[in-house]
Order: sequence, then C-alpha cells, then structure tokens
Amino acid sequence: MTEATGSSAGSATGGDAFRAQVRAWLEDSLGSGRFAGLRGLGGPGREHEAFDERMQWERHLADSGWNCIGWPVAHGGLGASLEQQVIFHEEYARAQAPAKVGHLGVELLGPTLIALGTPQQQARFLPAIREVHELWCQGYSEPGAGSDLAAVSTSAVLDGDEWVITGQKVWTSLAHLSDWCFVVARTEPGSQRHRGLSYLLVPMKQPGVEVRPIEQLTGGSEFNEVFFTGARTAASNIVGAPGDGWKVAMATLGFERGVSTLGQQLGFRRELQTLTDLALDTGAADAPAVRDAIARAWVELDVMRAHALRTLGASDVGTAEVAKLLWANWHRSLGELAMTVRGAASLVAEPDLDDWQRLFLFTRADTIYGGSNEIQRNVISERVLGLPREARP
Repeated sequence: MTEATGSSAGSATGGDAFRAQVRAWLEDSLGSGRFAGLRGLGGPGREHEAFDERMQWERHLADSGWNCIGWPVAHGGLGASLEQQVIFHEEYARAQAPAKVGHLGVELLGPTLIALGTPQQQARFLPAIREVHELWCQGYSEPGAGSDLAAVSTSAVLDGDEWVITGQKVWTSLAHLSDWCFVVARTEPGSQRHRGLSYLLVPMKQPGVEVRPIEQLTGGSEFNEVFFTGARTAASNIVGAPGDGWKVAMATLGFERGVSTLGQQLGFRRELQTLTDLALDTGAADAPAVRDAIARAWVELDVMRAHALRTLGASDVGTAEVAKLLWANWHRSLGELAMTVRGAASLVAEPDLDDWQRLFLFTRADTIYGGSNEIQRNVISERVLGLPREARP
C-alpha cells in the first residue's frame, strides 16, 4: 500500500507523479476490502449515510498520512503544496471517496489554530483532529442573525478561569455528533457589530449544552439548534485575544473556501453528466429549452472552474463571496433542471425520495447556508464596489 509522507509529497517531480500516487492509493483502499462499499456516500443532505464507517475510513486516511495534507509537517500534516492539495481533492472526488466526517476540524479549525492558536492549543487539539478522535461543529449562525455574523447575540462572561456561554446557535451541521464547537460569542457587554466578539472553543458534552436536530425536507437531520445555558469552557480556550473574534472568524471562513472547492466541482460535473445522460435516454433533451439549459449548465461549470483556478490562494475581499454565489446558484439550478428533465415523475416519491428529488430539495439550502446570497452580495457591493452601505439597526 502506498502511504503519504512529507518527503514523498515534496519530492514528487511535478503534479503527474503526485496524482498517480494519490490515485493508486485511493484505488487500492476503495477498490476492495472493508471500504469498497463506501464510494459516493455522505455529503450535504446525506450525512447520515454510513457515518460510523466513514469515520473509520477517515481514520484509515489519517493512519496512512492522507488526512491533513495541507497542514505543515511540524503539525502532523503532509506539507503539500497548493498544487498537490488541488490534485488530492480532485482525485478524491473522482474516486467517489466517501464524504469526510471531520471536515470542519481538518479544513477549518485546524488551519485556524495553526495560524492563530497558541502552542498549547495546537498541542491539545490538532492531534485529535488529525487522528479523527474529536469532531467539531461551527457555532456561527443564530436565529436573529443568520448569515450576518456581526449580529450575533450569544454572550460569554469570564468567571474565574472559565468562560460561561449563554445563547442559541442554529443550522449547526453535525452538532449532534460533535465533541467540540468553535463559537463566536459577544464578550464585551454593550458592544455592537463586529466589535466585542470572541472566538471560543467549547466542549459539547457537558451540562448547559442542548442539541435539537432540525428535520429537513429530505428527511435528514444533519442541521441542529444548539442552546447554551451557562455552558463552560476554560479561559484558555479562546483563539486570539478577547475582542478578536471577528478577525479569527473571518480567517476561518477564508479557509472554508479553499482548494476543496475544486473537488466539489468534480462532484458537480459527475451529477451534471448523469443528468445529461438521463435527458438523452428519456428524450427530455429533445426539448429546445432543456437542451439549452443543459448546455448553459456545462458552460457555467467551466466558468466556475476557471474562476476557482484564477483566484486560488487569493485573499482579496470579495473572492470567496463570488465563488460562493457561483456554486450555490449553479447547484440550485441543477436541482431545478433535474425536476424538469424527470417531468411528472419528479412529483411522486415512491416510497421514498430518489436521488434527484433529494438533490432538488436540499439545494434549496445551498444559497442560504455558509453565507446567504444576500450577505454575499452585500459584501461585494459595499466592500469591493464601494456602494453605499445597507441600513443596519
């Protein structure tokens, strides 16, 4: 079995050699044996699928050195270059490897702690993330704030050597299965907007934390409400200084929209190809409107990839927001196109939702979670184009 090492990533002579290494390892691991049946499982709207088995798969990734490839070698990662990270995510998607259960820890919190955490925080949390022993969720959105992170009202006060957290978060992915949550809370009473926020690491399995799953249109419940009622965490579990929460949270969001989006687009391409084949097989593509919609979807997918490659690694304001608008609206449109292609059959679930119906229903959320369309457009208009700010309370 081919295993990843820091030196193997660094010594690969060009992307082709590294791609071949990744592809061979994935084929060896998923082609037969205990993980062969996990191909294509999991992901948004389907996180309930083989969750425990996918966790074992991710631990297999970690044992073989493939779990945190973008992390520096000093922190247990592979130290892969940006090009190699893109290659890995593309090959991972091409192999239909199962969706990761520890994505939020590996791709979001881990890089945040590497960049802004203390040595003590790095030593405590990074190994458990890398080895998939602790799972994380993200405590950003609130019922009264939604995608407007600066409007959060969850509060935290320092009581001796502990922070005491009170408030509510919502749409918290996998909170019911997570060990920890990175929470944006207001730690300066009377502060407004992005001032007075702090970024806290809070254990989920304690008195004062209640998780209520939210049943979705698809029947799944991967999103949750989380209530903090006097929940506690150590005073040292703050990333950055008190009041630096906005800066730290923005850094996390920057990591959220990194190289993994190119792998996501390969998944989109596979969905579109399957839908195109279905339209051709059923004759739906004979309709000019359907044919035009399919052609437009292919063109837009190529534009999305070109934008992602052009802005890869960029930290300019608006780059992430444009990317989110592109993929979220494209994917929602794909769900609508799928219903058009299937025609009247799309209106009946017998006995359960099929994959296309589930895609249509779940993609209604794509333009909301991770930053709604309205918030993304506000950022672009105000901070990039310099247009007048929207009135805020």
